[in-house]
Amino acid sequence: MAGGVATGILAGLFGVGGGAIIVPALYEVFRTFGVSAAVRMQLCVGTSLAIILPTSIRSFLAHRATGDMPVEILRLWAVPIVIGVVAGGGVAAVAPAMVFKLAFVVISALLGTKFLFASGAWQWGTELPSRSTMIIVGFVIWLYSSLVGAGGGALSNLVLTSYGRSIHAAVGVSAGVGILISLTGAVGYAIAGLPHQAQVLPFSVGFVSLLGVALMAPSASLVAPYGARLAHALSNRWLETAFGLYLIAVAARFLVSLL
Repeated sequence: MAGGVATGILAGLFGVGGGAIIVPALYEVFRTFGVSAAVRMQLCVGTSLAIILPTSIRSFLAHRATGDMPVEILRLWAVPIVIGVVAGGGVAAVAPAMVFKLAFVVISALLGTKFLFASGAWQWGTELPSRSTMIIVGFVIWLYSSLVGAGGGALSNLVLTSYGRSIHAAVGVSAGVGILISLTGAVGYAIAGLPHQAQVLPFSVGFVSLLGVALMAPSASLVAPYGARLAHALSNRWLETAFGLYLIAVAARFLVSLL
């Protein structure tokens, strides 16, 4: 439940689903309850995606109320999101745990560095790239997101801010796309895990633990709007710095688990 509160604040503050908190917390809980290592990480990721759904909805609504919401980007990324998440779910069902952890370390360290030491070198342009390029970028982002049980906010924030969009607008978009990612991903993991039903916890549907969702989702969803309010109370630079520190902390946590 405490992890759910932290997840909700991060969802509202940064537009991220909070998978970097949810997945490690669930991993330790499922290990304690004896879930097989062969399916433990898949169960964590699937449950994380289900938990993110209500949190993303509340975060999105809170950011939309501020009026800083580029709806055209959400529409452009809708189809690539679904395709990428479905593809990522297929890969994640057979990938070893090291793949998930390495993805967290590499991407989080890269993005954290960008936001902590923002400079002109990270500015790729003042206008978003072509429609076809944005579709490809969207597919890659959501493929990665479904592999790690996250809402995709970190990578989408990087792309949008590097093309001149404000961090506030980027966070709003991230919250919106998190709804599609979590919904599609949770359904995919539930279906993919049905053949492994005997190896997961009771009250699970495939790779989605309903008990995990019941414990974490309510508290995360409840506090998400407060994170969104805090985001719009901070300046761009303060928000970028806070986001960078958060990502570096995520990278350090999974790097330690790899050693």
